Amino acid sequence: MSQFLSEDDGAGKVLIAGADAAGRIDAWLAQAMDGGLSRSRVKVLIEEGSVTVNGVPAKVPHQKVQPGDRIVVTMPEPEAPQPKGEDIPLDVLYEDDDLIVLVKPAGLVVHPAAGNWTGTLVNALIHHCGASLSGIGGVKRPGIVHRLDKETSGVMVVAKNDLAHAGLAAQFADHGKTMKLERAYQAVVWGLPRPQKGTINAPLGRSSDRLKRAVVSASAD
Repeated sequence: MSQFLSEDDGAGKVLIAGADAAGRIDAWLAQAMDGGLSRSRVKVLIEEGSVTVNGVPAKVPHQKVQPGDRIVVTMPEPEAPQPKGEDIPLDVLYEDDDLIVLVKPAGLVVHPAAGNWTGTLVNALIHHCGASLSGIGGVKRPGIVHRLDKETSGVMVVAKNDLAHAGLAAQFADHGKTMKLERAYQAVVWGLPRPQKGTINAPLGRSSDRLKRAVVSASAD
């Protein structure tokens, strides 16, 4: 039915229609790509101009394939999901034109990422702040300068513009050494720790077998 000339010739995936090629190009491509593309996905690619036949963009999904046709499929780069505002209640402690201070509840993820593209603090902030976000790096989004784990609750401060973002980021990076910034954490423990007071100095690094797991590592930076 088809023959691959190359996995990628620099322009896209190239296929040559065999002597018995016939039928609609969307169905032919879906079969030729061995399940890598559905007919609906092929249709979208054709409509976007990402499929060419003998150097000319395919016109419609039902265009007929002819023996010897040189068909090139160019797959566009995946687009990262764009955070959208969501009406999620926020416990706001303070807010002005530059920043917002709030209490993040346990169970709320701070930033959209794999597995949590929606329902995050960022989604809630975009909805809550609306037009008051003047932009971070030219994009109307809140400036997250520090994070709390999903199951951790606590106070967070978020920037609304580049100037506030730069100032807050510098203070958090300084860890209170020269600037007036202090952070305190409370934790529930089982039993009676001994000693009851002290300093934990254990550098964290990536686990060698589970990339999403942090482990104590002597070689960590």
